[in-house]
Amino acid sequence: METEKEAHLPLVGRSARTSRAGWGATGDDEVIVRLARGWIGTPYLHQASVKGVGCDCLGLLRGVWREMGRGEPEELPNYAPDWDDTAKAETLYMGLRRHLREAPVVEPGVIALFRMVPRGPAKHCGIVAEEEGALTLIHARQNKRVSEEPLSAFWRKKLVYAFRL
Repeated sequence: METEKEAHLPLVGRSARTSRAGWGATGDDEVIVRLARGWIGTPYLHQASVKGVGCDCLGLLRGVWREMGRGEPEELPNYAPDWDDTAKAETLYMGLRRHLREAPVVEPGVIALFRMVPRGPAKHCGIVAEEEGALTLIHARQNKRVSEEPLSAFWRKKLVYAFRL
């Protein structure tokens, strides 16, 4: 059940990563975070993915993917900007699963996927980073620019999946 999955995604900070050599971190983790931070300040624009011009949460992820030299992963269908989608299909989850691998923990460099309404599909994503030993989230939200903010209790409660390149 999804609510059980939500409770089983441990959050890992710098000290835990150091003591868990080989836990799953890749050399790409620091690159992903650095590239994502380069998008901070980009205005929100639904279904866009152009640094400095506009992007949505998925557009940020697509842009970082391209900057890593990976090209466009696949053609995207139109999708609704609202989080209150009553569709049951986990379209975003299945798309990320086709190109990334699920991560057992949430740590810097991981792509986090959030379920914003209890019975809706997971429809928001961001890139986990770390600032002064605390986990943060780099993401784009409607009416906001790409920003980095603490991975607060609000976000942790909605976190359902984590992926890594």
